[in-house]
Amino acid sequence: MEATIEVTGLRKRFGTALALDGMTFTVRPGSVTGFVGPNGAGKSTTMRVILGLDQVDEGTALIGGRPYRSLRTPLGQVGSLLDAAALQPGRTARNHLLWLAHSQGLGARRVDEVVAQAGLEAVVRRKAGGFSLGMRQRLGIAAALLGDPPVLLLDEPFNGLDPEGIVWIRGFLRALAAEGRAVLVSSHLMSELQDTAGQVVVVGRGRVLADTSVADLIAAASGGRVTLRTAERSAAMTALARAGATVAATAPDTVTVSGLAPERVVALLGASAVPFSEVSAHRATLEEAYMELTRDAVEFRAADASVGAGEGAR
Repeated sequence: MEATIEVTGLRKRFGTALALDGMTFTVRPGSVTGFVGPNGAGKSTTMRVILGLDQVDEGTALIGGRPYRSLRTPLGQVGSLLDAAALQPGRTARNHLLWLAHSQGLGARRVDEVVAQAGLEAVVRRKAGGFSLGMRQRLGIAAALLGDPPVLLLDEPFNGLDPEGIVWIRGFLRALAAEGRAVLVSSHLMSELQDTAGQVVVVGRGRVLADTSVADLIAAASGGRVTLRTAERSAAMTALARAGATVAATAPDTVTVSGLAPERVVALLGASAVPFSEVSAHRATLEEAYMELTRDAVEFRAADASVGAGEGAR
């Protein structure tokens, strides 16, 4: 089966609320694709539609060219983790996996393989009800891998993981994609996706705002800006503004410059005898790029510092 997810023109209403408004994107094999957006953007609804758990009013969601419901051996073609808490608490981790494996005609050997992959050997005979959220995430990932599927959908897999677990899952997801799988990862932790994903689909209010590589998104958000560090901030800003640059003081010794290349900034400062300790091309973070894209797509905002933002349906 071709490891590709194709989402085309998805539209869905929940009563009067428009959850999906023409959602369209493709997840290709060989790269981790981050799926990001504010609460209410339609991420979880889209993943449920891909997995045949929700129906849409319009559009299609295909896995390898086919709808999920038509797959003859789903676990062997698609692995998913939507809710790490969806476990029978009285069942041991190994028995949970054995039960899932048996339903797909898989044996105990495969269970032991995914237990090792997910780093669960030390706790596999403990009851899942006593697991931390991070250990439940690992168990959910092990379950998703049982059928060795070419397509994986993981909803917020970083949640609850300790620093060691986050380092592990970053490398693990990249390794799965490098094997030629299509890996779609929903997350609100931009810092983790920046180190994990090659592609990113940014969504807001049920539609795609950007579908590009992480590198291109960060480059666009960086906007050709230059970071300047100098002990003589005022003199530097005056010299650069005279040359037509847009300058902004971002710290007592730091200026952000737009409209001039780093080499030109260095030449102008030298000509004006303004000392500096650093001139470098500004590199935005994925978080900055995301905030810029989704500024107008956030469903709820804090009106002031004393009013908390509400939680929308994802």
